[in-house]
Amino acid sequence: MNKQTIDWPVFIISGGALILFVLASFISAEGVANYVDATFNWSAAYFGAFWQVFMLLTFLIALGLLFSKYGAVRLGRSEKPETSTFKWVSMIMCTLLAGGGVFWAAAEPIYHFLETPPMYGDIPPGQQETIVPALAQSFLDWGFSAWAILGTLGVVVLMYGYSKGLPFKPRTLLYPLAGKNIMNKNNVLGIAVDSFSIIAVAAGTIGPIGFLGLQAAYGLDSLFGIPNTFLTQLLIIFGLVAIAGISAVTGIHQGIQWLSRFNIIFTLVLVVIVLLVGPAGFIIDSFVGTYGVYLRDYFELSLYRADTGWLSFWTIFFWGWFIGYGPMMAIFISRISHGRTIRELFIAVIVIAPLVTNFWFTVVGGSGIFFELQNPGSVSEPLYEAGLPASMIAIVTQLPFGFWIAAAFLLVTIVFVATTTDSMSYTISMTVTGSSTPAKSIRLFWALSMGAVAAVLLYLGEGSINALQSFIVFTAVPVSLIMLPTLWLAPKVAKKMAKDQGIL
Repeated sequence: MNKQTIDWPVFIISGGALILFVLASFISAEGVANYVDATFNWSAAYFGAFWQVFMLLTFLIALGLLFSKYGAVRLGRSEKPETSTFKWVSMIMCTLLAGGGVFWAAAEPIYHFLETPPMYGDIPPGQQETIVPALAQSFLDWGFSAWAILGTLGVVVLMYGYSKGLPFKPRTLLYPLAGKNIMNKNNVLGIAVDSFSIIAVAAGTIGPIGFLGLQAAYGLDSLFGIPNTFLTQLLIIFGLVAIAGISAVTGIHQGIQWLSRFNIIFTLVLVVIVLLVGPAGFIIDSFVGTYGVYLRDYFELSLYRADTGWLSFWTIFFWGWFIGYGPMMAIFISRISHGRTIRELFIAVIVIAPLVTNFWFTVVGGSGIFFELQNPGSVSEPLYEAGLPASMIAIVTQLPFGFWIAAAFLLVTIVFVATTTDSMSYTISMTVTGSSTPAKSIRLFWALSMGAVAAVLLYLGEGSINALQSFIVFTAVPVSLIMLPTLWLAPKVAKKMAKDQGIL
């Protein structure tokens, strides 16, 4: 690694924080878990309401920009897009869905079906009437607001900085507010912004890698009789990191683009298969019927505060996770969106992506609800006994050709998580080098590092991975403060870019 290209303070702080977390887990996994639980509860209690308002405002402001004259502003320095629309949208979608969309798509709707979300508490659980509330809550957690924080206002601010010759770094989000001083390599605020953003996204990626080891090992045991041992989990993580490492090294326009395209096409094939052999009428009716309720109750669902304990384990947890991804996802999406207009970007991120994600949740989770209604206990019992991985296996094995469909779901899950790992390895490398095409060795280093941390935490026990997952919420506290100024900076810089481009 070339010393001259690396921002060493950021590299040492962010990498050191992850090493410290692992070392502390070795010394006392229980102590780390207790500490993380305390910080998780503190974050949810003191920042939960703020995050709910912040996420809602981000979506509404993005929606306003989409329909305004600023929507015609072209981003970056290219006159035309670098990739086709399908490949571009595939790369955007795979990065978030990879973080857990496959398993949450199976588990969250059935959880809410079995235990009615408190906003719909007057509806009894496990009944026909519970279908819509269960899906509506799932749509909120993976819908408009979730996507808006990942690729709208932050991208506009970053692209404005890029047009002024600045690198794609999280600190660039504060450039219109703090001036060029924040871009100084030794600026304390800039170092803190970059470091916190890397820590948050690394934790948010390592968690799913570790859970994938647990989940895929469970699936291989259930389907093929391969023993669910640490060695099996380790080999799965090794395979995942190998895919992600090769993809990250080959770059945006080869490995990452190809993997994302494969993922989306394979997922679409799975959706068609499930619709052909599964409860297609139930899925379509549930999706259409629930979307009306979701749109009707969107504001009330977004700002619901009556049961804060429940919220902290569902919506607030997801909001913390997605906010933690916010700066780095904005960097990744900025990197692949040269030549796109604000309107094109926002239609892809806050219209197409939520619709596709919510339909995916209905296909997988809706099928689970259907089977649970037809045969009570067929999904709920495995779910309660073995957790997230069991829900997906329990659902898809009830379909015709269930064994093969379940194997295909396992494969797409592994590739999905590999897509997040390669994309975030590339983006972290951009942050620590300031280059839009960081050295291959640095990209590979981060892919291997995140896989290694996940493997160590698995060795220490599932509780360590759970602790890291809760730690994600705590890391979102500083990141949410970094992202907050985008609410007013994005419209401001969009106006400046519109003037520069002769739109105003």
